[in-house]
Amino acid sequence: MNRTKRSLRVLLLTTPRSYRLEAFREAADRLGVDVVTGMDLPRELAGQWPGVLAIDFRDPVKAVRDIVAYGLEEPPAAILAVDDSGSLIAAKASGILGLSHNHPDAAAAARDKYLMRRMLRDGGLPTPWFQIGSTQEDPKEIAGRVSYPCVLKPINLNGSRGVMRANNPGELEAAIARLSRMLVSAGPGESRSFLVEGYIPGIEVAMEGLLDRGELHVLAIFDKPDPLEGPFFEETIYVTPSRLPMDLQKTILKTASDAALALGLSEGPVHAELRVNEDGVWPIELAGRSIGGLCSEVLRFGVDGSLEDLILRQACRMDFRDRLQSLQASGVMMIPIPRAGILRGVSGIEEAAAVPLVVGVKITSPLNYPLVPLPEGDSYLGFIFSRGESADAVELALRQAHRCLNFEIDSLLAFMPA
Repeated sequence: MNRTKRSLRVLLLTTPRSYRLEAFREAADRLGVDVVTGMDLPRELAGQWPGVLAIDFRDPVKAVRDIVAYGLEEPPAAILAVDDSGSLIAAKASGILGLSHNHPDAAAAARDKYLMRRMLRDGGLPTPWFQIGSTQEDPKEIAGRVSYPCVLKPINLNGSRGVMRANNPGELEAAIARLSRMLVSAGPGESRSFLVEGYIPGIEVAMEGLLDRGELHVLAIFDKPDPLEGPFFEETIYVTPSRLPMDLQKTILKTASDAALALGLSEGPVHAELRVNEDGVWPIELAGRSIGGLCSEVLRFGVDGSLEDLILRQACRMDFRDRLQSLQASGVMMIPIPRAGILRGVSGIEEAAAVPLVVGVKITSPLNYPLVPLPEGDSYLGFIFSRGESADAVELALRQAHRCLNFEIDSLLAFMPA
């Protein structure tokens, strides 16, 4: 590919810990699009990451100003946030530069669980009862004014981090104390507020889609076959296509589209989490980004296009609609952390990779580093990928491959002073 002939440039906003950057770079190379990386870095650390544009996400006003200054000199076709953390900055900078973007209010709502709940309720979506709380309040007072079971959520931590179910006042008080410690350790910029809401029973699904001028194009509905009932909500297996009845899948898609409209999201990737029970389809969360971790690697569209191909095509106003069909059943297992400790070794990788229908096994946790499970942790041991003729076969392959893996984890207690 002759890079000198490229006329399109995309600015990707990401963090040093992101799994996703390389997948976007590879997709951009296939499409002939130049990528500039806007990394969440304090200016004093910029020298450690040559070739990137240092953007300090902790100072959003300055971050937007720096991006706009760059964009005026080197105009991008689009600004994309790879992770939640850069979505509001991307929206504001894109608006100033006249690029396709979500309204900043919509980007903010997709990151703030309390604001999201309010907007979904006001938009007429099924919504549990909810109320805001703070670590400055007396946990006993909060526990006495809510009903049970309920779910405690930090306002803007990613994924399932800090999300805990409580079945009675004592459990909620303990959960609030635990979350308070987490929010303090997250740093001075983290909100000390949290959401308490009614627990929604039922099965959970995820939806991956692309919004183009407000129109939702659905890429996949994922079944989550492992129950997510608490006390923590660690996701493990995603499998597509969904095995739910088609009329129910249509309701899921309609609910996701209505939720995006209620939040005001109109452009780019969207990842929705929804619960299904006898009372209908309930939106849990809607993120203005694509699926996290390495999960996108299992999705293929058209001949052999990746999710990142589609996202870049849509952002750059290239044709993407004829590539929306996923041709194979596929699935991913996010390998859970069984317990806290120091990861010393992993065995069985070759055996797991040799399981029929398994197309990849990637261990992402480095050896000799601490493992932190949910609710405090924010990562997995790694990922297993599978593709096949049916969702059932894909799920069985993922479970078989997982059984092949053995993790040597030393207890943290062994390293504590007596």
